[in-house]
Amino acid sequence: MSPALIAENIAKVRETIVECAEKSGRLSTDITLVGVCKYFGDEVTRMVAEAGLFDLGENRPQQLWNKASSLDALPIRWHQIGHLQRNKVRRSLPFIHLFHAGDSMRLLVEINKEADRVQAVQDVLLEVNVSGEEAKHGFMPDEMDAVLEECAGLSSLRVRGLMAMAGLHSGLDGAAAEFESLRSLKERLERSKPDNVELGELSMGMSRDYHIAIEHGATIVRVGSSLFEGIPRT
Repeated sequence: MSPALIAENIAKVRETIVECAEKSGRLSTDITLVGVCKYFGDEVTRMVAEAGLFDLGENRPQQLWNKASSLDALPIRWHQIGHLQRNKVRRSLPFIHLFHAGDSMRLLVEINKEADRVQAVQDVLLEVNVSGEEAKHGFMPDEMDAVLEECAGLSSLRVRGLMAMAGLHSGLDGAAAEFESLRSLKERLERSKPDNVELGELSMGMSRDYHIAIEHGATIVRVGSSLFEGIPRT
């Protein structure tokens, strides 16, 4: 495994982010790259952080716990980007910088309860099922007005924005339409949202479609395989 290759891959992804941001009239500094290391162990994840990418995402809470503990000497900001079961909230929350998958009120209430217990405020994104796929987690777009009202009453929860994934079989044109629908939803909700709810962040786009997501307003992109070309999974 080569730290130089990982650094090169990260540089290529950052170059693409710059190009896509410029194409859409935006600044690349307004877009956060989250490196998704779910298929790699501590050694490769450490190389990513040592190459200067400190926003790292994990899907599985057990991996998050283990990596956050073993790599605690590095200034990593951990993002939980996958579904989180309510019984894993207490152990996970101390490690999470930003929680991307706020996909049900029951989960959000549990996160608020745990954050309140330790006198903290947890930043979260609300996951929206823009593709309409039954297998996907998340709120439906027409639920979001009521969801924001409920979240406004959770004092230890800070809503920072929305998150979505394109449909598995949507294709690039379908992904573009779904990302645009999330941006349109965000713009509509901003006109009527409660004052203590923030909608500044749009987390959308993965390796196959992050360039499209940026063109449609993404402020956070979650990139995995493009960062690890030539690196065997561990």
